[in-house]
Amino acid sequence: MGTEGKAGRKLLFLFTSMILGSLVQGKGSVYTAQSDVQVPENESIKLTCTYSGFSSPRVEWKFVQGSTTALVCYNSQITAPYADRVTFSSSGITFSSVTRKDNGEYTCMVSEEGGQNYGEVSIHLTVLVPPSKPTISVPSSVTIGNRAVLTCSEHDGSPPSEYSWFKDGISMLTADAKKTRAFMNSSFTIDPKSGDLIFDPVTAFDSGEYYCQAQNGYGTAMRSEAAHMDAVELNVGGIVAAVLVTLILLGLLIFGVWFAYSRGYFERTKKG
Repeated sequence: MGTEGKAGRKLLFLFTSMILGSLVQGKGSVYTAQSDVQVPENESIKLTCTYSGFSSPRVEWKFVQGSTTALVCYNSQITAPYADRVTFSSSGITFSSVTRKDNGEYTCMVSEEGGQNYGEVSIHLTVLVPPSKPTISVPSSVTIGNRAVLTCSEHDGSPPSEYSWFKDGISMLTADAKKTRAFMNSSFTIDPKSGDLIFDPVTAFDSGEYYCQAQNGYGTAMRSEAAHMDAVELNVGGIVAAVLVTLILLGLLIFGVWFAYSRGYFERTKKG
């Protein structure tokens, strides 16, 4: 029974550590009260990190954003790049003011001086920034039957914005949009993450005025300028006429060369 009791306590300890979002090795434990933190830009925030079971703890904080990794705190001391706006305490680190560049994952790592005891916990920080006015790219005219891509983007919003499109003031992103009269005969897809509106193929019903809207759940949704797109028929007659004119000109050129050659023009030129 003693062995079973120890095993049960060990499982309970590991389960508790998983719930708290921490990694534990040895007897020490590290955890945080909040593993996902959101704060408006230019405001202060504290990332908490508490630990137990360490007789002589050494605390470090690591920051990861994509392929970028930096040490915020080393051996319980704030590093130089953060020294002017971050302070360290035994319960966490405090930013006096955050910017959108601070978006990312912060890991609190606690180890025992000269020992094997180690634990860590990660916190994801999202700095809230409202979206800016998006810019769009809309072709002025597209040929019916071809593929057309309209783009919409903005680069200030944090978290990243999602996008919706409107044609002649009517939303194209609603679940029943394609059932309405305005879009019944249109074939399009919208990627809310990238902001792309794709017509494949373009139909005669796709002519109209388009604009997009960016929103990220923080601040006011921002709308782009509107742009007009015309869906036009392929001008088969014009193409045929252009081909005929080209062939006629080519024929005249060949005839002219032959005529000059047959009259001996090239021979006289050579002798002269």
